[in-house]
This record gives sequence, C-alpha cells and structure tokens, in this order.
Amino acid sequence: MTIVLLALAGIAAVTTAATAAPAARIARSERPAVVATKAKPPTKPKTAPKPAVQPEIEIVPSAEAMRVADWVAQSGDNRSLPYAIIDKINASLLMFDAKGVQTGAVPVLIGIATGDDATPGVGSKNLAEIGPSEKTTPAGRFVAKFGLAFGRERILWVDYATSVALHTIPTTVSKKERRRERMLSPTPDDNRITFGCINVPVAFYGKILRPSFQRKGGIVYILPDTKPIEDVFPRLRVQAVLNGSAG
Repeated sequence: MTIVLLALAGIAAVTTAATAAPAARIARSERPAVVATKAKPPTKPKTAPKPAVQPEIEIVPSAEAMRVADWVAQSGDNRSLPYAIIDKINASLLMFDAKGVQTGAVPVLIGIATGDDATPGVGSKNLAEIGPSEKTTPAGRFVAKFGLAFGRERILWVDYATSVALHTIPTTVSKKERRRERMLSPTPDDNRITFGCINVPVAFYGKILRPSFQRKGGIVYILPDTKPIEDVFPRLRVQAVLNGSAG
C-alpha cells in the first residue's frame, strides 16, 4: 500500500510540474527535465506570402505646377513654411520643405466635381446633404494646420470653413469606391472620388507630410481646373513680368 501511495505521489508531482505553466511561455533553458508526455516536434512555420509590390506612379509635374513652384521659391510666398502644390488636373501633389527643396511627389484623390469654388455653407452640411455638384476641391492658397475633426481625430485642415482636409483614405469609405486602386492607377482620369478632401498615400502622409506640417503648419497651393491660373494666383502675373524684365 505504501509503495502504491508513493507511486501516485510521484505521478502527481510530475503532472503538477508539467502543467504549472504552458510550454510555449517557458524559455527553452527553463523547461523541466521531466515531462508527463512526449512533446510533439514543432511544425515548420508556413512561409508568409510576399506582400504585393506597390506600383510606383511616376509624377511628371505640369507646366502650371512648375510655374507656381518657381514663383513660390523666388518670392518666398511660403513664409519659411513647408508647402504643397496640388495639381487637380493631373491629380498629383508636389511637396517642398521650408527652403523650397522638393521632398516628395505622389498621386492624390480629389473631389468628384470639377470647379474651383466651394459652395457657400457646404462646410456646415452633413455628407449626405452634399450634392454631386458641391463635391469640389476649391482652388487657391491655403494656410493648413492640424486640428481636431469629428471623433477627436487630428487631421490637416486645408480650409476648415469648407471642411476640406488633407488626409489618407478613410477606413470607413465603401469598398465599391475602390479609392486605393484609383490612386494607384497610371492615369488621373479616375482620381475624382472624394467629397472635396484630398487623399494621399499612407506612407507619404506618415513619413513626409505629417512631420513637415505638424509643428507650425504649412501652405497648400491648389491649382484650378476651370479658372485661369492667374485668376487664382494673381501674383503670377507680376512674377512673369519680373522674369521677362530679367531676361
């Protein structure tokens, strides 16, 4: 009887030692020398599928975008702040630091409707109340700063009064809109899909745009798609005269 009890006690001790902590959470050097059952050999981990390679979109600045870039660099209109030039026709964004050095160029998504003026009062409407013709990205020079949006999220406001912001593709939009596919397409023809805000790639937003604008803000120049560019940026006329005189 005594021998049986000792044997049972030994089995209980071994079982307790083996189940005191899951084997997966015990360092290899700390595993007990005695285990209740023989461990199964570890299965070979499956090779994770390689992520899809994101195609690079070559951004060729338009003559109008370069004209604005030259004017800003020569005149110092950015007031020693970083700035972005958004070309709506080409659905692209050129990013510059405070000294006028280009730091990035990416495709963007913009408002569905063509037009360079925001509808009066559109900033106070709910999204469901905004008509198709009101979903424009207004043209002009804007002082952009980070601020709070609905849900207490911080976003870069381009024009707070008209609710135009610059941010990544929202996770709440319908998959039917295919915003990511539109952004990565080789042409700008399908890049009009937003309510007026400007969507940019996630990597560009996190690595370049947000660090550049988060401290003091910056300037955003949005080129027109219906108006003459000199009507939106009148100082271009002066710059043209100065350049002509210098030549």
